[in-house]
Amino acid sequence: MLPVVTASEMQRADKAAIEELHIGETRLMELAGCECVRIIKERLQKDSLAGSSFLVVAGKGNNGGDGFVIARHLLNLEASVDLVLLYPKNMLQGVTQEGLTILEAYMENEAPLRIFLSHDEALPFVAETLFDALIDAITGTGLRLSHQQMELATPLSDGIELINNIRQRTGALTVAVDLPSGLDATTGFSASPSVEADLTVTMAFLKTGFYLNDGPELCGEIEVAEISIPRFLVEPSSSLLIDQEFAAEHFTLREQRSAKHTNGKVLIIAGSQITNSSMLGAAILSAKAALKTGAGYVCLSIPLALAGAMHTALPEVIVIGRDKATILEKAAWADVILIGCGIGRDQESLDLVEELLKSPEIADKKLILDADALYALSVRDITDMLSQCHELLLTPHYGEFSRLSEIPVESIAADPIGCARNFAREHGVTLLLKGTPTVIAQSDCPTLLNTSGTEALASAGSGDVLSGIIAALAAKGEDLFDAAAAAAWFHGRAGDLASDVASLVSSGMVVDAIQQAIGEIFNIEP
Repeated sequence: MLPVVTASEMQRADKAAIEELHIGETRLMELAGCECVRIIKERLQKDSLAGSSFLVVAGKGNNGGDGFVIARHLLNLEASVDLVLLYPKNMLQGVTQEGLTILEAYMENEAPLRIFLSHDEALPFVAETLFDALIDAITGTGLRLSHQQMELATPLSDGIELINNIRQRTGALTVAVDLPSGLDATTGFSASPSVEADLTVTMAFLKTGFYLNDGPELCGEIEVAEISIPRFLVEPSSSLLIDQEFAAEHFTLREQRSAKHTNGKVLIIAGSQITNSSMLGAAILSAKAALKTGAGYVCLSIPLALAGAMHTALPEVIVIGRDKATILEKAAWADVILIGCGIGRDQESLDLVEELLKSPEIADKKLILDADALYALSVRDITDMLSQCHELLLTPHYGEFSRLSEIPVESIAADPIGCARNFAREHGVTLLLKGTPTVIAQSDCPTLLNTSGTEALASAGSGDVLSGIIAALAAKGEDLFDAAAAAAWFHGRAGDLASDVASLVSSGMVVDAIQQAIGEIFNIEP
């Protein structure tokens, strides 16, 4: 899994590379520029850049210095470059100043380069030029934003608007160096204006801001440039990005001579029926997801009046009733227990959840609480209830997490990683916070981020499906932290595969695509 760092973590790694490993700033900047040009060339799908035209808009810091190196290497590949300096030359320092001096020497040798000393000077010329790509080398990771959107002053706003206007008018590929200017590398908050990039070439490591708040909309495709800053400088990483390899590592295929009881025994306490409504669908989705993920044995506790419908929907599932003694007997048998999917919020259901959590047969097992079980926690004594459980995973969305934590939804959305991490640490639980990205947090572990999946998952019942996948993986031997992380990836991938039109995907379609997502990893034909 790749590290995902904050701006301050990246700055510490930069500093350590220079001071401890003696990798000079000039070397780092040269590598950054070379990598950017290589990636840009690949993205443009051109064998040669000869005759291509590029616009580089540069700030005064190291991001501008990267832009100068990019301009030089583009010239070396026989492209033409227009360079716009947003700040006076006398404000440049160190290696950044050196980069501009080299380009000025190129001009003396009649290279196809125009250097404009301000936005106003450049505007009449660049507005009439058709560029193959626009290079944003303005702010880099130095910008810091609060929760409130900030209005950027000139000349930053002029440079950003220049890029955005040309992109909108011509459709030229827009490439952000390290991250789009105007975006906070840590929080993902954006200023007004901010560069709208098609491609972000980030240095050394992914940044948390790419995946939070405005980051996903502004970054476009993300490529990591190798600039010789070794990974050990950011280890232990505070956050990691879940990938296909991690998901595969934490999925166990059945042994040839295995039996049902050795492939994971799942107990799901879900579904409800009252006078004017039924939530059997939540139970069906979670149980079906557990089966599709390979659980050997799934037992479902539902009101017995629903048993016939359940047997028709899922004949593989063993059905038991809702009396506490029967549930506790099966709890002793189970490898993992899932409580909450559509179990209801009436007084009887709330009492049942509380009683079960205080029972040793339940509390000593791997335990997953979702949906209505989370509601029960929020209206009862959460500290007392959580303290009873040995290994516990909570799977809230932002609204449910707000009720549990008493943190406003707006604050959670602003910093989901920090909020999830603090809650997990405070209560000694594993937390899967559903959202974009999905955040999996546990005390004293790197926080894991999942970005697989699209709006296909924004459908009723999607959370029930995810819980069933987690339950199956945990029953087959994974701890809840790894099971939750791998399940989040499989869940997202199944959403991708369910249909070519993400907006038309239902949760049932996601369940049906789980095996395709698994088969894709292990090269198993459907």
